[in-house]
Amino acid sequence: MSRDRLSPAERSLRGRMGAYAVHARYDPRQTTAPAREAFLRRFLDEVDPNRLLPERERLRRASAARKAYFTRLAYLSSRRRRRRKGGYREKA
Repeated sequence: MSRDRLSPAERSLRGRMGAYAVHARYDPRQTTAPAREAFLRRFLDEVDPNRLLPERERLRRASAARKAYFTRLAYLSSRRRRRRKGGYREKA
């Protein structure tokens, strides 16, 4: 295969090599900190975009919004897995 035409498996291996190289040089918590901050800020913005709530209440609501987000992801994932298996179907 030419250099420009990598198979999906080769692209995956190349990406993994790069990730290991970065993690060997830097602390992963440090390199992902900006992304984690942006992700968590999303929930703060969702529950209080104008920052009118007291800090404690804003954090409580953001925590609930984050839990709702991940619970929804888990729910959708379980539905998709069940559909792939040809699983449970409700009776009409």
